[in-house]
Amino acid sequence: QVQLVESGGGLVQAGGSLRLSCAASGRGFSRYVMGWFRQAPGKERGFVAVISWSGGRTYYADSVKGRFTISRDNAKNTVLLQMNSLKPEDTAVYYCAAASALGIITSADRYDYWGQGTQVTVSS
Repeated sequence: QVQLVESGGGLVQAGGSLRLSCAASGRGFSRYVMGWFRQAPGKERGFVAVISWSGGRTYYADSVKGRFTISRDNAKNTVLLQMNSLKPEDTAVYYCAAASALGIITSADRYDYWGQGTQVTVSS
């Protein structure tokens, strides 16, 4: 089992940057596909980014491609989401998730473990 704790959220002006961190505890972190999702008020939770076991493969939602970067450090059991050129529409609660599966996974239903979320607010 894996426990996930996100940090790094906050309030930032449009055009600014934030770096989210997800710390994992438990065994086998390097065998999990790791993803970031977000949920804005009144909307469903949506896919943001995913990274493979080794970190060699990544995939992004079209809305964040070119602005966000996902990375992982398996030695430190950590996943990062670097968010640049933030827009007001990026405002949401951001969740880190782990999937015990192969490949690039974008569906929330396939993730086994979730963090509690961290709020990101982008002001215009």
